[in-house]
Amino acid sequence: MLDPEQRRLLGDFVRAHRERLAPEASTGSRRTPGMRREELAAKAGMSATWCAWIEQGREVQASPDALGRLARALALSRAERAYLFELSGRRDPELEVADPTPESPASLRAIVTALEDPAYGLDPLWNACWWNRAAEQSFLGWLDGAHQRHLLRFVFLDPTARKLIPDWEDRARRLLAEFRADYGQSFRDARVRGLADELLTKSCLFASAWNEQGVQHRAGGLREFVHPKEGPLSFEQHTFIPAERRDYKLVMLVRRPPANLAVKA
Repeated sequence: MLDPEQRRLLGDFVRAHRERLAPEASTGSRRTPGMRREELAAKAGMSATWCAWIEQGREVQASPDALGRLARALALSRAERAYLFELSGRRDPELEVADPTPESPASLRAIVTALEDPAYGLDPLWNACWWNRAAEQSFLGWLDGAHQRHLLRFVFLDPTARKLIPDWEDRARRLLAEFRADYGQSFRDARVRGLADELLTKSCLFASAWNEQGVQHRAGGLREFVHPKEGPLSFEQHTFIPAERRDYKLVMLVRRPPANLAVKA
């Protein structure tokens, strides 16, 4: 159930956006600005009583489908729609499927290009969609032109990853727990389910870790690698989310003096 303040904010939001809309048809003098509740209700395919109650901050339960119709009837922008669902305590079904647009956000590309330290972007499917020269030189076997650039496939399926990452199994398990946090938002996307099914079949470690149900947000911290040419490398990792596309990630690694890293044979 929504608390009183949440219901008040939701009602104020819906009323303000209804009043900004032009009425469906001119019927002479009107006491209220914009579209009437009855007009909005008809446009959204719901009862006028329900519209009145939600504007009055009364205890009503709105399904995601009803909220989607209301958002379209109010002609809400993407940010406004997200706000409507957030105030209603519901998950927007339209955001559960990753955007098929292949082009990464311009802000992500600009920042990655401008950084001198290794940096890369991840798309909603965890493909590396953009990276700079420093990242290409640091992560041989993943970001160079001859290899698969999907992060999970590289870590779990490519033998190069075991040589590059000294604590490979622990890092792989943590990476999977971070992926599962995203999976909770995108599991209805057939591409995401297909990726998980593929890795469950091809990687025993992925299957084992997947069944453990670990979940965590993508965290920063120390990241160490054994470069085939430069030897031990040490970075502090930071992850950011572009404001205009929150299903993308920007990952940057700030170089630091290498610790006493034991190089495995």
